[in-house]
Amino acid sequence: MATVLHIDSSARPAGSDLATFGSHSRRLSKRFVARWRHQRPGDTVLYRDVGLTPPAPVSAAWIHAAFTPKERRAPWMDGVLRESDMLIDELIGADVIVAGVPMYNFGVPASFKAYIDNIVRVGRTFGFDRTRRGEPYWPLLAGMGKRLVILSSRGDFGYGEGERIAHMNHVEPSIRTAFGYIGITNVASVAVEYDEFADERLAASIAAAERAVDELAERLAAAVGEEERGPASEAAA
Repeated sequence: MATVLHIDSSARPAGSDLATFGSHSRRLSKRFVARWRHQRPGDTVLYRDVGLTPPAPVSAAWIHAAFTPKERRAPWMDGVLRESDMLIDELIGADVIVAGVPMYNFGVPASFKAYIDNIVRVGRTFGFDRTRRGEPYWPLLAGMGKRLVILSSRGDFGYGEGERIAHMNHVEPSIRTAFGYIGITNVASVAVEYDEFADERLAASIAAAERAVDELAERLAAAVGEEERGPASEAAA
């Protein structure tokens, strides 16, 4: 059985399918998880809402504690890092991470940036050795087969790769960079556009995004199932 970590980061408390002016990213992430549960009802789903309950931002005390070797930490340091440890443990235990992340002023919400700052941590998710030949940094979550799904929304259109304002999109690229740095490189994304236009183009974008989410959930669920069956079952088939 697999574990899905479902994260929402919108400041809006409800999805746009349930509330006027609701969150499109919450709508998509909920739909993905529902489709996943339909395909794989025995899997575990963990939910974390960093939009409504943001992690504490990184502080000077946090940095001091994180860069102090565990065996040399004072008791207060473990307290400072407790939330970060919990978030990292969830991430390490997850096979699929589904992140609903709307675009706020061209980037991710502050709550999701705080989440990233808590999980990208020396000694837990990336290694560092200044004496190491070549690259002194290396990912600690590489090779674990984790998958990341980014479900986003934005007010304008044309933020996709190669499109008119792709250079202004700092959501998917920044998330891919941060998660890739710790070793999670299998990434897929779907986004709703035209939110600020609130016309038929928004409706069409939502419909297209929902179709893409359904297809993505089914495809990834099937891929996880194939991996669980392994080469032996494939040979037997």
